[in-house]
Amino acid sequence: MLFNSLAFAVFLPLVFLMYWAAPQKYRCVVLLISSYYFYMSWNVKYVALILFTTGISYLCVVWMEKFQKKAVKRMLMAGAVAASLLVLFFFKYFDFAQNTLVRLLQSFAIELHPVTLSLMLPVGISFYTFQTLSYVVDVYKGDVEAEHNFLKYAAFISFFPQLVAGPIERTKNLLPQIDCEHRFTYEKGSYGMKLMAWGFFKKLVIADNLAVFVDKVFEDVEAYHGFALVLAVFFFTLQIYCDFSGYSDIAIGTAKLFDIDLMTNFKSPYFSASVKEFWRRWHISLSSWFRDYVYIPLGGNRVSKLRNVLNVMITFCLSGLWHGAAFTYVIWGGLHGALQCVENLLFPKRKGRKAERKTEGSMEHAGRGPVWWLKVAVVFCLVAGAWCFFRATSVGQAFYVLGHMKDGLRHPASYILNGIRAFDIKALKQMIIPVGLLAVYDYAALDRDPLAAVGKLPSPVRKAVYYGFLLMVLLLASFNSQEFVYFQF
Repeated sequence: MLFNSLAFAVFLPLVFLMYWAAPQKYRCVVLLISSYYFYMSWNVKYVALILFTTGISYLCVVWMEKFQKKAVKRMLMAGAVAASLLVLFFFKYFDFAQNTLVRLLQSFAIELHPVTLSLMLPVGISFYTFQTLSYVVDVYKGDVEAEHNFLKYAAFISFFPQLVAGPIERTKNLLPQIDCEHRFTYEKGSYGMKLMAWGFFKKLVIADNLAVFVDKVFEDVEAYHGFALVLAVFFFTLQIYCDFSGYSDIAIGTAKLFDIDLMTNFKSPYFSASVKEFWRRWHISLSSWFRDYVYIPLGGNRVSKLRNVLNVMITFCLSGLWHGAAFTYVIWGGLHGALQCVENLLFPKRKGRKAERKTEGSMEHAGRGPVWWLKVAVVFCLVAGAWCFFRATSVGQAFYVLGHMKDGLRHPASYILNGIRAFDIKALKQMIIPVGLLAVYDYAALDRDPLAAVGKLPSPVRKAVYYGFLLMVLLLASFNSQEFVYFQF
Protein backbone atom coordinates (compact mmCIF):
# COMPACT_ATOMS: atom_id res chain seq x y z
CA MET A 1 0.00 0.00 0.00
CA LEU A 2 1.66 3.20 -1.18
CA PHE A 3 1.39 6.38 0.86
CA ASN A 4 0.58 8.15 -2.42
CA SER A 5 -2.41 5.92 -3.24
CA LEU A 6 -6.18 6.01 -2.86
CA ALA A 7 -6.00 2.87 -0.73
CA PHE A 8 -3.90 4.66 1.90
CA ALA A 9 -6.21 7.69 1.76
CA VAL A 10 -8.99 5.33 2.89
CA PHE A 11 -6.86 3.16 5.21
CA LEU A 12 -5.38 5.94 7.36
CA PRO A 13 -8.64 7.68 8.40
CA LEU A 14 -10.21 4.32 9.28
CA VAL A 15 -7.24 3.29 11.45
CA PHE A 16 -7.17 6.75 13.03
CA LEU A 17 -10.85 6.50 14.02
CA MET A 18 -10.55 2.93 15.31
CA TYR A 19 -7.43 3.78 17.31
CA TRP A 20 -8.89 6.75 19.15
CA ALA A 21 -12.28 5.07 19.59
CA ALA A 22 -10.72 2.00 21.20
CA PRO A 23 -10.05 1.82 24.97
CA GLN A 24 -6.41 2.47 25.88
CA LYS A 25 -5.62 -1.19 26.57
CA TYR A 26 -6.73 -2.25 23.06
CA ARG A 27 -4.96 0.46 21.05
CA CYS A 28 -1.80 -1.60 20.80
CA VAL A 29 -3.86 -4.38 19.19
CA VAL A 30 -5.39 -1.89 16.75
CA LEU A 31 -1.90 -0.78 15.73
CA LEU A 32 -0.71 -4.38 15.37
CA ILE A 33 -3.63 -5.53 13.22
CA SER A 34 -3.50 -2.37 11.10
CA SER A 35 0.24 -2.72 10.59
CA TYR A 36 -0.01 -6.35 9.49
CA TYR A 37 -2.87 -5.50 7.14
CA PHE A 38 -0.74 -2.67 5.72
CA TYR A 39 2.14 -5.09 5.15
CA MET A 40 -0.08 -7.84 3.73
CA SER A 41 -1.34 -5.42 1.09
CA TRP A 42 2.05 -5.83 -0.58
CA ASN A 43 2.23 -9.62 -0.50
CA VAL A 44 0.42 -11.88 1.96
CA LYS A 45 3.11 -14.57 1.76
CA TYR A 46 5.86 -12.41 3.16
CA VAL A 47 4.03 -11.80 6.42
CA ALA A 48 5.56 -15.13 7.44
CA LEU A 49 9.03 -13.55 7.24
CA ILE A 50 8.32 -10.65 9.54
CA LEU A 51 6.53 -13.03 11.92
CA PHE A 52 9.54 -15.36 11.90
CA THR A 53 12.02 -12.54 12.55
CA THR A 54 9.80 -11.10 15.27
CA GLY A 55 9.18 -14.47 16.92
CA ILE A 56 12.81 -15.62 16.94
CA SER A 57 14.12 -12.35 18.34
CA TYR A 58 11.35 -12.24 20.97
CA LEU A 59 12.05 -15.77 22.21
CA CYS A 60 15.83 -15.42 22.26
CA VAL A 61 15.67 -12.16 24.22
CA VAL A 62 13.16 -13.52 26.75
CA TRP A 63 15.34 -16.61 27.26
CA MET A 64 18.38 -14.34 27.53
CA GLU A 65 16.96 -12.87 30.74
CA LYS A 66 16.53 -16.30 32.30
CA PHE A 67 20.21 -17.21 32.18
CA GLN A 68 23.00 -15.67 34.25
CA LYS A 69 25.95 -17.07 32.32
CA LYS A 70 27.41 -14.58 29.85
CA ALA A 71 28.25 -17.34 27.38
CA VAL A 72 24.63 -18.48 27.18
CA LYS A 73 23.39 -14.92 26.76
CA ARG A 74 25.95 -14.37 24.01
CA MET A 75 24.87 -17.57 22.27
CA LEU A 76 21.20 -16.56 22.31
CA MET A 77 22.03 -13.07 21.09
CA ALA A 78 24.16 -14.49 18.29
CA GLY A 79 21.39 -16.93 17.38
CA ALA A 80 18.79 -14.18 17.07
CA VAL A 81 21.15 -11.99 15.03
CA ALA A 82 22.17 -14.88 12.78
CA ALA A 83 18.57 -15.94 12.13
CA SER A 84 17.54 -12.41 11.11
CA LEU A 85 20.61 -11.89 8.93
CA LEU A 86 20.19 -15.27 7.23
CA VAL A 87 16.66 -14.38 6.17
CA LEU A 88 17.90 -11.03 4.87
CA PHE A 89 20.83 -12.69 3.05
CA PHE A 90 18.67 -15.37 1.47
CA PHE A 91 16.16 -12.96 -0.03
CA LYS A 92 18.41 -9.99 -0.77
CA TYR A 93 21.98 -11.17 -1.27
CA PHE A 94 21.96 -14.84 -2.29
CA ASP A 95 21.92 -14.22 -6.04
CA PHE A 96 24.50 -11.43 -5.77
CA ALA A 97 26.88 -13.54 -3.66
CA GLN A 98 26.44 -16.54 -5.92
CA ASN A 99 27.01 -14.61 -9.15
CA THR A 100 30.08 -12.91 -7.66
CA LEU A 101 31.50 -16.31 -6.69
CA VAL A 102 30.77 -17.71 -10.16
CA ARG A 103 32.60 -14.82 -11.88
CA LEU A 104 35.53 -15.14 -9.46
CA LEU A 105 35.89 -18.87 -10.13
CA GLN A 106 35.55 -18.37 -13.88
CA SER A 107 38.58 -16.07 -13.76
CA PHE A 108 40.50 -19.15 -12.57
CA ALA A 109 38.91 -21.32 -15.32
CA ILE A 110 36.65 -23.07 -12.81
CA GLU A 111 33.07 -23.56 -14.00
CA LEU A 112 30.20 -23.39 -11.53
CA HIS A 113 26.56 -23.59 -12.48
CA PRO A 114 24.52 -21.09 -10.45
CA VAL A 115 21.11 -21.81 -8.97
CA THR A 116 18.46 -19.28 -9.99
CA LEU A 117 15.94 -18.54 -7.22
CA SER A 118 14.11 -15.55 -8.78
CA LEU A 119 12.78 -14.43 -5.41
CA MET A 120 10.99 -11.11 -5.07
CA LEU A 121 12.58 -8.89 -2.42
CA PRO A 122 10.13 -8.52 0.49
CA VAL A 123 9.38 -4.84 0.93
CA GLY A 124 10.92 -3.26 4.02
CA ILE A 125 12.97 -6.34 4.99
CA SER A 126 16.19 -4.35 5.46
CA PHE A 127 14.45 -1.82 7.70
CA TYR A 128 12.60 -4.12 10.09
CA THR A 129 15.58 -6.49 10.24
CA PHE A 130 17.86 -3.70 11.44
CA GLN A 131 15.25 -2.55 13.95
CA THR A 132 15.09 -6.11 15.29
CA LEU A 133 18.87 -6.40 15.48
CA SER A 134 19.23 -3.17 17.45
CA TYR A 135 16.62 -4.41 19.96
CA VAL A 136 18.41 -7.73 20.48
CA VAL A 137 21.84 -6.12 20.89
CA ASP A 138 20.50 -3.40 23.21
CA VAL A 139 18.92 -5.97 25.52
CA TYR A 140 22.10 -8.07 25.48
CA LYS A 141 24.18 -5.02 26.43
CA GLY A 142 21.71 -4.13 29.19
CA ASP A 143 20.71 -0.82 27.63
CA VAL A 144 17.02 -1.78 27.58
CA GLU A 145 14.88 -4.42 29.26
CA ALA A 146 13.34 -7.32 27.37
CA GLU A 147 9.72 -6.85 26.34
CA HIS A 148 7.61 -9.79 27.55
CA ASN A 149 4.36 -8.71 25.93
CA PHE A 150 4.60 -10.28 22.46
CA LEU A 151 1.77 -8.18 20.98
CA LYS A 152 3.46 -4.97 22.08
CA TYR A 153 6.81 -6.13 20.70
CA ALA A 154 5.25 -7.23 17.41
CA ALA A 155 3.54 -3.83 17.09
CA PHE A 156 6.89 -2.13 17.73
CA ILE A 157 8.59 -4.07 14.91
CA SER A 158 5.71 -3.68 12.45
CA PHE A 159 4.50 -0.12 13.21
CA PHE A 160 3.07 0.69 9.78
CA PRO A 161 4.16 4.34 9.22
CA GLN A 162 7.85 3.43 9.32
CA LEU A 163 7.67 -0.29 8.55
CA VAL A 164 8.79 -0.36 4.91
CA ALA A 165 11.23 2.57 4.64
CA GLY A 166 12.05 3.85 8.09
CA PRO A 167 13.07 5.74 10.09
CA ILE A 168 14.79 2.73 11.67
CA GLU A 169 13.62 3.32 15.20
CA ARG A 170 15.53 2.59 18.39
CA THR A 171 13.94 0.55 21.14
CA LYS A 172 14.23 3.29 23.76
CA ASN A 173 12.25 5.73 21.64
CA LEU A 174 9.45 3.75 20.02
CA LEU A 175 8.75 0.66 22.15
CA PRO A 176 7.63 2.57 25.29
CA GLN A 177 5.25 4.65 23.14
CA ILE A 178 3.40 1.65 21.70
CA ASP A 179 1.06 1.10 24.63
CA CYS A 180 1.56 4.09 26.91
CA GLU A 181 -1.39 6.39 27.54
CA HIS A 182 -1.98 8.65 24.57
CA ARG A 183 -4.14 11.72 24.21
CA PHE A 184 -4.96 13.35 20.93
CA THR A 185 -4.21 17.06 20.74
CA TYR A 186 -5.13 19.41 17.94
CA GLU A 187 -1.65 20.96 17.94
CA LYS A 188 0.15 17.66 17.44
CA GLY A 189 -2.38 16.35 14.94
CA SER A 190 -2.27 19.59 12.97
CA TYR A 191 1.52 19.56 12.88
CA GLY A 192 1.48 15.94 11.73
CA MET A 193 -0.85 16.81 8.86
CA LYS A 194 1.35 19.73 7.82
CA LEU A 195 4.43 17.51 7.87
CA MET A 196 2.62 14.91 5.77
CA ALA A 197 1.58 17.63 3.29
CA TRP A 198 5.19 18.77 2.97
CA GLY A 199 6.27 15.16 2.44
CA PHE A 200 3.66 14.65 -0.28
CA PHE A 201 4.82 17.90 -1.92
CA LYS A 202 8.41 16.63 -2.06
CA LYS A 203 7.31 13.26 -3.41
CA LEU A 204 4.53 14.18 -5.88
CA VAL A 205 5.64 17.60 -7.07
CA ILE A 206 9.44 17.29 -7.08
CA ALA A 207 10.60 13.66 -6.92
CA ASP A 208 8.08 12.10 -9.30
CA ASN A 209 8.40 14.89 -11.87
CA LEU A 210 12.20 14.81 -11.78
CA ALA A 211 12.09 11.01 -12.10
CA VAL A 212 10.77 11.45 -15.66
CA PHE A 213 13.92 13.36 -16.67
CA VAL A 214 16.26 11.00 -14.80
CA ASP A 215 14.72 7.80 -16.16
CA LYS A 216 14.80 9.16 -19.71
CA VAL A 217 18.58 9.58 -19.54
CA PHE A 218 19.55 6.48 -17.57
CA GLU A 219 17.43 4.20 -19.76
CA ASP A 220 19.71 5.10 -22.69
CA VAL A 221 22.74 7.02 -21.38
CA GLU A 222 24.77 6.58 -24.55
CA ALA A 223 22.29 8.80 -26.38
CA TYR A 224 23.30 11.73 -24.14
CA HIS A 225 26.47 13.63 -23.39
CA GLY A 226 27.75 16.82 -21.87
CA PHE A 227 25.50 19.04 -19.81
CA ALA A 228 22.50 16.74 -20.29
CA LEU A 229 24.31 14.15 -18.15
CA VAL A 230 25.17 16.81 -15.56
CA LEU A 231 21.50 17.77 -15.36
CA ALA A 232 20.42 14.13 -15.08
CA VAL A 233 22.73 13.55 -12.11
CA PHE A 234 21.63 16.86 -10.54
CA PHE A 235 17.98 15.91 -10.99
CA PHE A 236 18.56 12.51 -9.41
CA THR A 237 20.35 14.17 -6.49
CA LEU A 238 17.18 16.14 -5.81
CA GLN A 239 14.85 13.26 -6.70
CA ILE A 240 16.25 10.75 -4.23
CA TYR A 241 16.34 13.33 -1.45
CA CYS A 242 12.75 14.47 -2.02
CA ASP A 243 11.57 10.89 -2.50
CA PHE A 244 13.13 9.47 0.64
CA SER A 245 12.85 12.48 2.94
CA GLY A 246 9.29 12.89 1.65
CA TYR A 247 8.52 9.34 2.81
CA SER A 248 10.11 10.05 6.20
CA ASP A 249 8.05 13.24 6.60
CA ILE A 250 4.85 11.36 5.79
CA ALA A 251 5.78 8.55 8.19
CA ILE A 252 6.68 10.93 11.03
CA GLY A 253 3.57 13.03 10.40
CA THR A 254 1.35 9.94 10.31
CA ALA A 255 2.79 8.71 13.61
CA LYS A 256 1.96 12.07 15.22
CA LEU A 257 -1.71 11.46 14.42
CA PHE A 258 -1.44 8.60 16.92
CA ASP A 259 0.52 10.74 19.43
CA ILE A 260 3.72 8.82 18.63
CA ASP A 261 7.00 10.60 17.98
CA LEU A 262 9.46 9.09 15.49
CA MET A 263 13.03 10.29 15.19
CA THR A 264 14.00 12.96 12.66
CA ASN A 265 15.58 11.32 9.63
CA PHE A 266 16.76 14.30 7.56
CA LYS A 267 18.09 17.74 8.53
CA SER A 268 18.77 19.80 5.38
CA PRO A 269 21.57 17.46 4.21
CA TYR A 270 22.44 19.41 1.07
CA PHE A 271 23.44 22.39 3.20
CA SER A 272 26.35 20.47 4.71
CA ALA A 273 29.84 21.97 4.77
CA SER A 274 31.55 18.56 4.97
CA VAL A 275 30.81 14.98 3.98
CA LYS A 276 30.90 14.03 7.65
CA GLU A 277 28.25 16.63 8.39
CA PHE A 278 26.23 15.33 5.44
CA TRP A 279 25.98 11.97 7.16
CA ARG A 280 24.83 13.63 10.35
CA ARG A 281 21.98 15.09 8.33
CA TRP A 282 21.17 12.35 5.79
CA HIS A 283 19.21 9.20 6.69
CA ILE A 284 20.09 9.80 10.32
CA SER A 285 18.42 6.63 11.59
CA LEU A 286 20.61 4.45 9.34
CA SER A 287 23.87 6.38 9.71
CA SER A 288 23.52 6.38 13.52
CA TRP A 289 22.68 2.65 13.39
CA PHE A 290 25.91 1.85 11.55
CA ARG A 291 27.82 4.15 13.87
CA ASP A 292 26.53 2.43 17.02
CA TYR A 293 26.43 -1.20 15.87
CA VAL A 294 29.30 -1.42 13.37
CA TYR A 295 31.75 1.50 13.54
CA ILE A 296 32.06 1.80 17.35
CA PRO A 297 32.29 -1.99 17.96
CA LEU A 298 35.11 -2.08 15.36
CA GLY A 299 36.99 0.42 17.49
CA GLY A 300 35.69 3.68 16.07
CA ASN A 301 38.28 6.46 16.15
CA ARG A 302 39.95 5.24 19.35
CA VAL A 303 42.47 3.19 17.39
CA SER A 304 45.46 3.89 15.17
CA LYS A 305 44.95 6.12 12.13
CA LEU A 306 45.34 3.21 9.72
CA ARG A 307 42.84 1.09 11.66
CA ASN A 308 40.42 4.02 11.80
CA VAL A 309 40.57 4.32 7.99
CA LEU A 310 39.77 0.61 7.77
CA ASN A 311 36.86 1.00 10.22
CA VAL A 312 35.41 3.89 8.21
CA MET A 313 35.73 2.02 4.91
CA ILE A 314 34.18 -1.17 6.30
CA THR A 315 31.27 0.78 7.78
CA PHE A 316 30.49 2.69 4.61
CA CYS A 317 30.96 -0.24 2.25
CA LEU A 318 28.53 -2.24 4.39
CA SER A 319 26.17 0.74 4.34
CA GLY A 320 26.36 0.71 0.55
CA LEU A 321 25.72 -3.03 0.45
CA TRP A 322 22.73 -2.56 2.77
CA HIS A 323 21.15 -0.39 0.09
CA GLY A 324 21.39 -3.00 -2.63
CA ALA A 325 23.02 -6.22 -3.77
CA ALA A 326 25.25 -4.71 -6.45
CA PHE A 327 28.79 -3.37 -6.71
CA THR A 328 27.42 0.05 -7.70
CA TYR A 329 26.10 0.45 -4.15
CA VAL A 330 29.34 -0.80 -2.60
CA ILE A 331 31.31 1.74 -4.67
CA TRP A 332 28.86 4.47 -3.65
CA GLY A 333 29.38 3.62 0.02
CA GLY A 334 33.14 3.30 -0.49
CA LEU A 335 33.31 6.75 -2.07
CA HIS A 336 31.64 8.30 0.97
CA GLY A 337 34.00 6.42 3.25
CA ALA A 338 37.03 7.54 1.24
CA LEU A 339 35.84 11.16 1.26
CA GLN A 340 35.53 11.06 5.04
CA CYS A 341 39.02 9.59 5.36
CA VAL A 342 40.39 12.42 3.20
CA GLU A 343 38.57 14.95 5.37
CA ASN A 344 40.06 13.40 8.50
CA LEU A 345 43.53 13.65 6.92
CA LEU A 346 43.16 17.24 5.74
CA PHE A 347 41.22 18.50 8.77
CA PRO A 348 42.38 16.46 11.78
CA LYS A 349 40.33 16.73 14.95
CA ARG A 350 41.61 18.42 18.04
CA LYS A 351 42.44 16.19 20.96
CA GLY A 352 39.78 15.73 23.58
CA ARG A 353 36.05 15.24 23.39
CA LYS A 354 35.21 18.87 24.31
CA ALA A 355 37.56 20.21 21.67
CA GLU A 356 36.14 17.76 19.15
CA ARG A 357 32.57 18.89 19.82
CA LYS A 358 33.68 22.52 19.67
CA THR A 359 35.34 21.95 16.29
CA GLU A 360 32.30 20.20 14.87
CA GLY A 361 29.99 22.88 16.21
CA SER A 362 32.07 25.65 14.70
CA MET A 363 31.94 23.93 11.30
CA GLU A 364 28.16 23.62 11.35
CA HIS A 365 27.18 26.92 12.94
CA ALA A 366 29.86 29.32 11.74
CA GLY A 367 28.78 32.48 9.94
CA ARG A 368 27.42 31.51 6.54
CA GLY A 369 29.67 33.67 4.43
CA PRO A 370 31.37 32.97 1.08
CA VAL A 371 33.66 30.28 2.53
CA TRP A 372 30.70 28.35 3.98
CA TRP A 373 28.79 28.56 0.70
CA LEU A 374 31.87 27.36 -1.19
CA LYS A 375 32.19 24.35 1.14
CA VAL A 376 28.48 23.55 0.72
CA ALA A 377 28.82 23.74 -3.07
CA VAL A 378 31.87 21.45 -3.09
CA VAL A 379 30.22 18.88 -0.81
CA PHE A 380 27.04 18.99 -2.89
CA CYS A 381 29.00 18.28 -6.08
CA LEU A 382 30.90 15.41 -4.44
CA VAL A 383 27.70 13.89 -3.09
CA ALA A 384 25.96 14.31 -6.46
CA GLY A 385 28.86 12.60 -8.25
CA ALA A 386 28.64 9.65 -5.86
CA TRP A 387 24.87 9.42 -6.44
CA CYS A 388 25.71 8.56 -10.06
CA PHE A 389 26.81 5.09 -8.93
CA PHE A 390 23.70 4.75 -6.80
CA ARG A 391 21.40 5.39 -9.79
CA ALA A 392 23.37 3.60 -12.51
CA THR A 393 22.38 0.08 -13.48
CA SER A 394 26.04 -0.94 -13.78
CA VAL A 395 29.50 0.29 -12.87
CA GLY A 396 30.22 0.83 -16.57
CA GLN A 397 27.16 3.03 -16.97
CA ALA A 398 28.20 5.17 -14.02
CA PHE A 399 31.69 5.68 -15.45
CA TYR A 400 30.18 6.54 -18.84
CA VAL A 401 28.04 9.26 -17.27
CA LEU A 402 30.92 10.73 -15.25
CA GLY A 403 33.34 10.46 -18.15
CA HIS A 404 31.11 12.16 -20.75
CA MET A 405 29.87 15.07 -18.63
CA LYS A 406 32.65 17.26 -20.00
CA ASP A 407 31.82 16.64 -23.69
CA GLY A 408 31.41 19.98 -25.46
CA LEU A 409 32.68 22.03 -22.53
CA ARG A 410 35.03 24.00 -24.79
CA HIS A 411 31.99 25.92 -26.00
CA PRO A 412 30.18 26.84 -22.75
CA ALA A 413 27.12 28.49 -24.27
CA SER A 414 26.24 25.64 -26.64
CA TYR A 415 27.28 23.13 -23.93
CA ILE A 416 24.58 24.45 -21.60
CA LEU A 417 21.92 25.11 -24.26
CA ASN A 418 22.27 21.67 -25.87
CA GLY A 419 22.02 20.03 -22.45
CA ILE A 420 18.81 21.88 -21.61
CA ARG A 421 17.30 21.11 -25.03
CA ALA A 422 17.65 17.39 -24.33
CA PHE A 423 14.67 17.73 -21.96
CA ASP A 424 11.15 19.11 -22.07
CA ILE A 425 11.88 22.81 -21.50
CA LYS A 426 8.31 23.60 -20.44
CA ALA A 427 8.43 20.85 -17.81
CA LEU A 428 11.81 22.12 -16.63
CA LYS A 429 10.45 25.63 -16.13
CA GLN A 430 7.62 24.25 -14.01
CA MET A 431 10.18 22.80 -11.58
CA ILE A 432 11.92 26.11 -10.85
CA ILE A 433 9.47 27.33 -8.19
CA PRO A 434 9.07 23.96 -6.34
CA VAL A 435 12.85 23.40 -6.23
CA GLY A 436 13.36 27.00 -5.13
CA LEU A 437 10.79 26.53 -2.36
CA LEU A 438 12.59 23.36 -1.25
CA ALA A 439 15.91 25.23 -1.06
CA VAL A 440 14.37 28.08 0.96
CA TYR A 441 12.64 25.63 3.34
CA ASP A 442 15.79 23.57 3.94
CA TYR A 443 17.97 26.63 4.45
CA ALA A 444 15.49 28.05 6.93
CA ALA A 445 15.37 24.64 8.68
CA LEU A 446 19.05 25.01 9.61
CA ASP A 447 17.99 27.42 12.38
CA ARG A 448 14.27 26.91 12.96
CA ASP A 449 11.23 24.77 12.23
CA PRO A 450 9.63 26.32 9.11
CA LEU A 451 6.28 24.58 9.70
CA ALA A 452 6.04 25.95 13.23
CA ALA A 453 7.08 29.39 11.97
CA VAL A 454 4.32 29.39 9.33
CA GLY A 455 1.81 28.38 12.00
CA LYS A 456 2.64 31.55 13.95
CA LEU A 457 1.97 33.91 11.03
CA PRO A 458 -1.08 36.21 11.14
CA SER A 459 -4.21 34.38 10.05
CA PRO A 460 -4.63 36.09 6.61
CA VAL A 461 -0.97 35.50 5.71
CA ARG A 462 -1.04 31.92 7.00
CA LYS A 463 -4.16 31.09 4.97
CA ALA A 464 -2.62 32.66 1.87
CA VAL A 465 0.45 30.41 2.32
CA TYR A 466 -1.70 27.31 2.76
CA TYR A 467 -3.95 28.04 -0.25
CA GLY A 468 -0.98 28.92 -2.43
CA PHE A 469 0.78 25.71 -1.41
CA LEU A 470 -2.36 23.63 -2.12
CA LEU A 471 -2.79 25.26 -5.52
CA MET A 472 0.83 24.47 -6.44
CA VAL A 473 0.36 20.83 -5.49
CA LEU A 474 -2.85 20.50 -7.51
CA LEU A 475 -1.28 22.12 -10.58
CA LEU A 476 2.12 20.44 -10.55
CA ALA A 477 1.76 17.10 -8.74
CA SER A 478 2.40 13.91 -10.67
CA PHE A 479 -0.47 11.57 -9.88
CA ASN A 480 1.02 8.56 -11.70
CA SER A 481 1.71 6.59 -8.54
CA GLN A 482 5.35 5.56 -8.31
CA GLU A 483 6.85 3.51 -5.53
CA PHE A 484 9.20 5.32 -3.21
CA VAL A 485 12.81 4.69 -4.26
CA TYR A 486 13.81 3.16 -0.92
CA PHE A 487 11.09 0.48 -1.15
CA GLN A 488 13.57 -1.55 -3.20
CA PHE A 489 15.96 -1.73 -0.25
